[in-house]
Amino acid sequence: MNKILTLLALTASVAACAAGQCKHEAAAPAATAPATGAPAHDHAAMGPTTALAAIEPTTGSTVKGTVRFETQDDKLKVIADLQGLTPGALHAFHVHQFGDCSSGDGKSAGDHYNPQGHQHGLPSQAARHAGDLGNLQADAQGKVHHEIVIENASIFGANAILGRAVIVHAKTDDGGQPTGNAGPRAGCGVIGAAK
Repeated sequence: MNKILTLLALTASVAACAAGQCKHEAAAPAATAPATGAPAHDHAAMGPTTALAAIEPTTGSTVKGTVRFETQDDKLKVIADLQGLTPGALHAFHVHQFGDCSSGDGKSAGDHYNPQGHQHGLPSQAARHAGDLGNLQADAQGKVHHEIVIENASIFGANAILGRAVIVHAKTDDGGQPTGNAGPRAGCGVIGAAK
């Protein structure tokens, strides 16, 4: 009878996980779990593979658009489509700690997202903040389409960006410490799961 109850509980748990209602608080004791030879449960694979930040202007700015994130194997593709930038200028953009764009100046998003404690850097540097995305080159109309692939962050899993914020800065990220001298925050958007 005890084995039947354990099997029913395990079946219900697997069905709930398959329906996206996984509860990770407690696992069945190893002695009662059947040996199936199946690979370990990959929680990262259960998360979203695409995320989106709708960038809105901070006070006094006109920057707006989208920054999309797509999982590509163990890398993250970042696609920015923005307008309202200074024509012909480079603008820094970063993922920041908090998914909070409530302050008019964007400072409610906190500092650069840096779960590994690295110094600030540009995308060409392997050891940098997970949120360091480099610069966007605006065209003569103040618009940009920019794509970059990074290896030190993910949507859901190690160094996850989901629920954090993207900040577009008024100035260029020159790679200097501690945050690249990128100037005021011109646009902010919270990163959410997307289809």
